[in-house]
Formats: sequence, C-alpha cells, structure tokens
Amino acid sequence: MDKGQASNKKQKSFTIIKDDSTDGHGGYGIGSISLENMSSVIVDPNENKAYVDMDAMHARSDIERRVKYFSERKEVPDGQLYWIVWVTVERGENGPYYAGVAASELRVDRQNKRAYKSMAEHVTHMEKSLKGKVILDHMDEHSKQLLRDFLVGFNEDMWSNSNEELFQALSKS
Repeated sequence: MDKGQASNKKQKSFTIIKDDSTDGHGGYGIGSISLENMSSVIVDPNENKAYVDMDAMHARSDIERRVKYFSERKEVPDGQLYWIVWVTVERGENGPYYAGVAASELRVDRQNKRAYKSMAEHVTHMEKSLKGKVILDHMDEHSKQLLRDFLVGFNEDMWSNSNEELFQALSKS
C-alpha cells in the first residue's frame, strides 16, 4: 500500500471506543482526558462534503495547514467557511451511538495564506463533545444537512441509537 492509500484509509476511519487506559490502576495518566472515543469530521460546505480527518485533532488537517492564524474573523475577510465537528461516540445498551457533537468554525483564505480560528472555541467544543453535549445551533442549514447525511451514511445504527437532542439539532427544516 502506498502512502496515499494509507493516508486515505486513516482519514476514513471513525474512532469507536477503546479500552480505558487507566483501567482503575491509579497510576500514570489518572485525571487526564482521553480522546480515544472522539473523531474530527470536517464539513466543507464549499465542496458539499463531510469527511473524517483525524489530523484535525492536532490542528494538522489539510485545511489547517500552511496558513497563518488570526484570532479575529475580520482579519480573514475572504476566508471560506469550514466546520471541524468534534464527534464523541459512546456505547449504550443498544450499541454505539453519537453521544456528543460540537462544531467549531474555521475560515481559510488559501490564496492569501490566512485563516481564522478561535482556539478557545475549539477547546471548549471538544470538551463539550466529550461530555455528551450537542452544540450545532450556530451552523448554517446547508452545513448541518451535510453533517447529518454524513453521520447517517457513516453508520445508520449509530445514528438511530443517538439521542433526541442530536436529531432535533440536525432535523431538516
């Protein structure tokens, strides 16, 4: 398998749930946050697509690379809108489900190598997703539909097992 195939395979996977690394032993790592059951989904309303890109977990997705970041949206007036959606998966009595889903805005002006991102928002939304919260009300309807279609298409059982709050947040208007 060449590097391109390996990269594509990595980006298409969804982190389901792994064993707890602390497993009650009380040693190193106790109190740390595990991101093992979180995945990052990029919603690109410009190209009408949504896809998993695990590199976004470390701010290294393709859309985040090779740009200078600004903390003010006005510094990137021609930036294209993207969403990094933090999706946490848990296992319930009916199987895995989308437990926490929180979207963070990203604006990228590739031509001028500039981008807007609120690091505080991204960190807060990651934390909220881990806690099972759904934060999608600030997304535009088109992006919500792309996300909904992706989550349903990725695993219809996980979608069906999810809570009513997610259904309402992504319901068709």
